[in-house]
Amino acid sequence: MKKNPFLCICFLTMIAGGFLWGQTDVQTDSEEQASSDAEVSIRFEERTTYYPGDSVSRPVLVTFTITNKGDSTYRFKLADDHFFSLGFKAVTTRNTPLPNSMEWIRRRSTANQIYFREISLEPGESYSFTENIKDYLSVEEPGLYLLECTFFPELRRLPDYSEQNIKSNRLTMEIKPEPAPAAASSYMALSEETGEILKARPIPPDQVVSTVLSARQKSQWELFFLYLDIEEMINRDPVRKRRFQSESESGRFEMMENYKTELSQNRAENEISLIPSEFQIEKTTYTGNEGTVSVIEWFDYITFREKKRFTYHLIRRDDIWKICDYTVDNLGTE
Repeated sequence: MKKNPFLCICFLTMIAGGFLWGQTDVQTDSEEQASSDAEVSIRFEERTTYYPGDSVSRPVLVTFTITNKGDSTYRFKLADDHFFSLGFKAVTTRNTPLPNSMEWIRRRSTANQIYFREISLEPGESYSFTENIKDYLSVEEPGLYLLECTFFPELRRLPDYSEQNIKSNRLTMEIKPEPAPAAASSYMALSEETGEILKARPIPPDQVVSTVLSARQKSQWELFFLYLDIEEMINRDPVRKRRFQSESESGRFEMMENYKTELSQNRAENEISLIPSEFQIEKTTYTGNEGTVSVIEWFDYITFREKKRFTYHLIRRDDIWKICDYTVDNLGTE
């Protein structure tokens, strides 16, 4: 029987094509398996208040972590310039994406060679580093955004997201409106005696402390709180700080009001709200924006008189000194 050479060639071509297709499928499955073995996650470096604007003075720091969840070694490439390894997306509640930053556009459009390292992670190992979201995205308006990171284990050379990648979890990023100047908020305080608007004045630290103590002696609460940095006092308490940092803007305002109520009702261990029968400034030291004032204070009780040393810590913002913390030493009774 005579064989048709054309049919033989076609048959061999089909076999070769099938082999090559099968090989392609095996490689793709291998890549998908490798990607599924790696988990990418992001979290805020510190849960604090974020504002629009400059990336240097008002950063939004996020910790990026890649973890090997598989049973074998996971290898990937990491560009020295992380712009070629990561991509960040943030969308508004109306699904409108934030544009890329000018820094991202400049560095991505530079036609330089991409330098990278090859990193290996054993099962269970992780690799982390911190990125500033504002280096990648232009955050110019307050709002609520859904943030996501995409990692490119073989680098990102194309402008789109078509290359092999791994998606992270999503974070809710809240950008607050510009804060009102500290002095502006003081106009809300009214004198209980005259009804006049109280405004914090640029007086030295020792005079600030004297004003606060005199106001406490007379139960002039508005004047007493005028020179207390309530937010800073809360943030210097580790327990309160964790809760305060996780609250929304309205929740933080409520916490500050509750803290002022505790002070005015002598609740909790807030010795700063005790009424001194007498006080004497002992020592004042301060630099450009920080100061301490040591004060001897006496407290009269029915059968004895107690003596304490209060050391008040102050910070200066917008030329206004305010008390942000204090310590107390008991000096016995008289």
